[in-house]
Amino acid sequence: MVAQHFEHIDTWVFDLDNTLYHPSADLFGLMDPRFADYVMRVTGFDAGRAAQLAIDYWHSHGSTMAGLMEEHDVDPHHFLADVHDIDISHLTPDPELAETIGTLPGRKIVYTNGSNNHAARVLKARGLTHAFDAVFGIEEAALTPKPHAQSFVTVFARADVIPTTAAMFEDEARNLVVPHDLGMRTVHVHADPLDAAYVHHGTDDLTAFLSQVTR
Repeated sequence: MVAQHFEHIDTWVFDLDNTLYHPSADLFGLMDPRFADYVMRVTGFDAGRAAQLAIDYWHSHGSTMAGLMEEHDVDPHHFLADVHDIDISHLTPDPELAETIGTLPGRKIVYTNGSNNHAARVLKARGLTHAFDAVFGIEEAALTPKPHAQSFVTVFARADVIPTTAAMFEDEARNLVVPHDLGMRTVHVHADPLDAAYVHHGTDDLTAFLSQVTR
């Protein structure tokens, strides 16, 4: 029955982190200390206060980077290179997911708040590079992060995405509000189901869900 809700879809938009790999890989567990260290260097705060400010900026500005850019005039490219300099060798290829994404009709796109380099590294480690037609990092969003509406407008214009014939897959629920309002089909990829008007579907197993879509 899931497939009927996606019969009109010709563009499939996927978030990257904690969506195209299982959250147990815990890349943010590796990145979060780097976020805090960066904030500490910029502000001179102690470790605890810097870590809290990194979280506060994520809430108030959409991302820690956006907060640092606006409040401290930080170079975003330097920030991205720093916080994404992590070991991802524990990520493993997922040929089943790659094959399932490949069977989806139409274009397949990655749209992430991470950098292009981070996306390329993760997709390569997961064996998913060739499963996608295009990758849009924060650079293509003019450095404006999801969930801000302008981020979606910018990326979708560059990617020629028609929201009413597109689907969005995201682990971060707040990033599905704008896609829903634009007319996209929304899928929350998360272990905890969320009952919200802007979430059409939920799953904790992306491969299994996509297999239902293509039946």
